[in-house]
Amino acid sequence: MGSVEIPTKVLTNTSSQLKMPVVGMGSAPDFTCKKDTKDAIIEAIKQGYRHFDTAAAYGSEQALGEALKEAIELGLVTRQDLFVTSKLWVTENHPHLVIPALQKSLKTLQLDYLDLYLIHWPLSSQPGKFTFPIDVADLLPFDVKGVWESMEEGLKLGLTKAIGVSNFSVKKLENLLSVATILPAVNQVEMNLAWQQKKLREFCNANGIVLTAFSPLRKGASRGPNEVMENDMLKEIADAHGKVCCTNFFKMVI
Repeated sequence: MGSVEIPTKVLTNTSSQLKMPVVGMGSAPDFTCKKDTKDAIIEAIKQGYRHFDTAAAYGSEQALGEALKEAIELGLVTRQDLFVTSKLWVTENHPHLVIPALQKSLKTLQLDYLDLYLIHWPLSSQPGKFTFPIDVADLLPFDVKGVWESMEEGLKLGLTKAIGVSNFSVKKLENLLSVATILPAVNQVEMNLAWQQKKLREFCNANGIVLTAFSPLRKGASRGPNEVMENDMLKEIADAHGKVCCTNFFKMVI
């Protein structure tokens, strides 16, 4: 199978009108082995993927960084060809910890800059105590103004080309926009045929915020039957094109 060229979407809330590939490969903890992650990413690059999504909480930044470095050394891509996203975890979701967390992600990824850095959740918890699910007793007030100012500082320092959020509702976005000097370029949320987020899509469109859908072809396994992959119309489309969909690890820009 030869590689394909993936279309891009302009992030309007960036000074450079940055272009983001509309299909990306995620690296959430579906992978259990660093080698699996690295091999999958290198193969994805060969097939045409250029957008790669990770997060400090996923534990995949090191494998992704190693894969991208190897792909560049092999001449498969240049750094400029790639669009790399990572995310700020809730334990670092405090104004004084944002820049150190971003710098740590860059070091782990072996990169000089990110293309996009997201606030993973509109929550803050006790620094240094990683648990998931997050213990309610560890939650702290979320200083959205202070955290976003630090995100903006990371942008000004050239550590990332764009900043955004993940898992933000309309209300959370309204709170953020009321204090932001630089608007978020992206909001990454769960969105698919069974969960279409109409109100959120309308709000983001009105404010120049690009929506990225995670799990675009599935609902979480803990939520019962897969309403997307079991959809008759989707099955008919796949059959008509002789395709089998892999649901585990890709993201789509809407």
